[in-house]
Amino acid sequence: MKIAIAQPTYLPWLGYFDLLDQVDKFVLLDTVQFEKQSWQQRNRIKTPTGLLWLTVPVVFRGRLGQRIVDVEIREADFWRDHLRAVELNYRRAPFFAGYFPALSELLPSASSSLRLAELNIGLLRWLAQALGIKTPIVRSSELAVDGKRTHLLAEICSLLGAATYVSPLGSADYLLNELPTLTSRGVNVVFQHYDHPSYRQLFPPFLAHASALDLLFNESEASLATVRSGRRAPFSPSEVAQRLNEKVGS
Repeated sequence: MKIAIAQPTYLPWLGYFDLLDQVDKFVLLDTVQFEKQSWQQRNRIKTPTGLLWLTVPVVFRGRLGQRIVDVEIREADFWRDHLRAVELNYRRAPFFAGYFPALSELLPSASSSLRLAELNIGLLRWLAQALGIKTPIVRSSELAVDGKRTHLLAEICSLLGAATYVSPLGSADYLLNELPTLTSRGVNVVFQHYDHPSYRQLFPPFLAHASALDLLFNESEASLATVRSGRRAPFSPSEVAQRLNEKVGS
């Protein structure tokens, strides 16, 4: 069993779906602390002048340390501006008409609970389905697990019977120092290696790291092959440690 664990983010980029696509089970880590102005509440779309942030307004004053699953959306109709921005910038994309109606229904319905996690997870499941990714998705809030950082990851891996844990590269800074927490349970740890691919895109030149919406509107059925084209053999912990050391020394 190969699993990945990641926080639910808003309209994720291609690398997020590459991680989802390459494992047997994907865990959405919605029980950890919310980070203001992170990918948890915002992402970017392509415009004629570059990448534009779409940010979900949330309640955070007086709620220091709140979990992602508990974060509330502050403005119930924020989605109107997001849909307007998407329509304005993608209406001439070749496959816009095939996906925008569903997005127009999903954004307000997924926002109706006023919970950020419900919104993100609803959009993530829809995007995965549109891309053709069938990996089972579970939420950490649905699992009988507890702990912090790597201990929490290890508990999830043990519960699900994971033999391999594929970690996002961004977690390397702390995970490399805590590897025994996982390896002592017989879990092999590798790190995602993803090179962002190019594809047909409005408003040249090509800009990477936009929401996966950008890919769907421009490539439709070719989208999953495009996502997979960026996948490389995963990094071992020693390779990641070497990369980090080289970065510090440069």
